[in-house]
Amino acid sequence: MIPAPFDYVLAEHPDHAIELLGKREDAKLLAGGHSLLPAMKLRLARPALLIDIGRIGDLSYVREDSDTIAIGALTRHMDVAASAVLREQCPIVSFTAGQVGDPQVRHRGTIGGSIAHGDPASDLPTVILALDGELVARGKGGDRTIAARDFFTGVFQTALASDELLVEVRVPKLASKGWSYTKMSRRAQDWATVAVAAIVERNGSVGKASIGLTNMGATSLRATAAEEALAGGASVSDAAALADDGTDPPSDHAASADFRRHLSRVLTRRAIEEAASR
Repeated sequence: MIPAPFDYVLAEHPDHAIELLGKREDAKLLAGGHSLLPAMKLRLARPALLIDIGRIGDLSYVREDSDTIAIGALTRHMDVAASAVLREQCPIVSFTAGQVGDPQVRHRGTIGGSIAHGDPASDLPTVILALDGELVARGKGGDRTIAARDFFTGVFQTALASDELLVEVRVPKLASKGWSYTKMSRRAQDWATVAVAAIVERNGSVGKASIGLTNMGATSLRATAAEEALAGGASVSDAAALADDGTDPPSDHAASADFRRHLSRVLTRRAIEEAASR
């Protein structure tokens, strides 16, 4: 298919991109393009203006900052996966970036593009949510910080305003916490049928845990019932049995909603056990 006609502008820096966004309501940002361009070819997306931000080098970095790690929104998945800082201080992020798509996708796709796209089947949004990460958005009025729990609002919808640019992702250092991102897909390069991110605090046994779910609703979700059960002293198996409480998984060519519910319980148990063993 051929996209509908559109104009194209190469943004020189973040403020230039924001200025261009403010001039056209029908403008879209282009980073790696792996989600937007296929949608345009199918004419599911019809932006009249594409603003290419892929060459803004100022937004590609990984930096330590006290108890957190800051990741520029245009840092490519391959660089996130290879980051020595992330591998040492927050390895669930680097590991998950290495599971995104295939090498071609990881060499072009960006962490910011993946998060701003708001796909409930995407891997990194779930990990950022489980980490209680933060997203920094920049608009004409300056920067504002959005908690991950408030960022994802619906299918392909986020808290970003139409004239804002996601510029940074902030995640905590894990210190002694265990982690796991456990994913099932039909084929190696497919979107996750279901995946689970687990961050576990260990005190001789599994204690407090943060659990994120991929493709179990309109957004990435927290398995709050399972988290509360673990905090209350439930066994891993009993807590994992509650993983699908409050979820609304889709039925599609990959799996039925009921099978996704079953998968979420199985993968949650595996993810907690793996995180506790690290």
